[in-house]
Amino acid sequence: MTAIPAMMTAIEITEPGGPEGLQPVQRPVPSPGAGEVLVRVAAAGVNRPDVMQRQGNYPPPPGASDIPGLEVAGTVVACGPGVQGVDIGQAVCCLVQGGGYAEYCLCPAPLLMPIPDGVSLAEAAALPETYFTVWTNVFDRGRLAAGERILIHGGSSGIGTTAIQLARAFGAHPIVTAGSDDKCEICLELGAEGAINYRDEDFVARVGELTSDEGVDVVLDMVGGPYFEKNVKCLRTEGRLVQIAVQQGFRVELNLVGVMMKRLTITGSTLRPRSVEQKVPIREALEAKVWPLLAQGQGRPVVHQTFALTDASSAHAVMEASTHIGKLVLTA
Repeated sequence: MTAIPAMMTAIEITEPGGPEGLQPVQRPVPSPGAGEVLVRVAAAGVNRPDVMQRQGNYPPPPGASDIPGLEVAGTVVACGPGVQGVDIGQAVCCLVQGGGYAEYCLCPAPLLMPIPDGVSLAEAAALPETYFTVWTNVFDRGRLAAGERILIHGGSSGIGTTAIQLARAFGAHPIVTAGSDDKCEICLELGAEGAINYRDEDFVARVGELTSDEGVDVVLDMVGGPYFEKNVKCLRTEGRLVQIAVQQGFRVELNLVGVMMKRLTITGSTLRPRSVEQKVPIREALEAKVWPLLAQGQGRPVVHQTFALTDASSAHAVMEASTHIGKLVLTA
């Protein structure tokens, strides 16, 4: 194995604000502590929480690295005390609390995942954040089952493209919203059974048309605010609304009678603040139920564009413009 250097290139948030605040700097290569491994990063996923952190709106949890980046793929180069069953040189991907935008990243050993057969390192870096999020929210909290319908907002996003493919893989019927006809077409190609351009159409009315006024069983929403009551209208009796972000506001007004009459469940969650122990069952479920599907070619992460690690600012500019479909990835 190549010797581990003393210093590495990392992307630092030099000041809160625009993408130009992301700058490459030299940092000491971290040493793995108990239960950690050091991964030489080949690729790191770019996610909305990274943008929020750069803007100063989403500080890392206590003890997490101040370097952005919540998912990486690469090679294990060192193991900390107590780590077992991990080999130096092993190719892995991992969900982390921070530190991904760097040449080396500390990863919790219990969250390491093998790279599915046929999946590239760049694609593997786009797996953990979205697949963990979709699994825990759509299948654990949302209890989506075969034969049910799900409305996925932001269908062309990393979360959306993942949710479409997993819903179809497990026998459900996805309907999506997206911001252009081109994005809607891509969603249909990925397996959506209906795609609604929310800029031109009333998604509540279209959901009614697409479901013969029956509604959907699950709504996966990251918009919040003005979408909340509309989502409730889209749900059928015993439906579940799963909230994973609040991009357009966290305060809402709701007629509770509709919730009571339909016997709805309203839930939601965040991922980053959870402990490693709380994330392990999600990792286990993905490895057992989803990774075999990926290895068989049944779905894969949609990578829109890759950028050099040192060009992280350009990746953030693309994400904020919302012109991409699927994921953006940095390569070290």
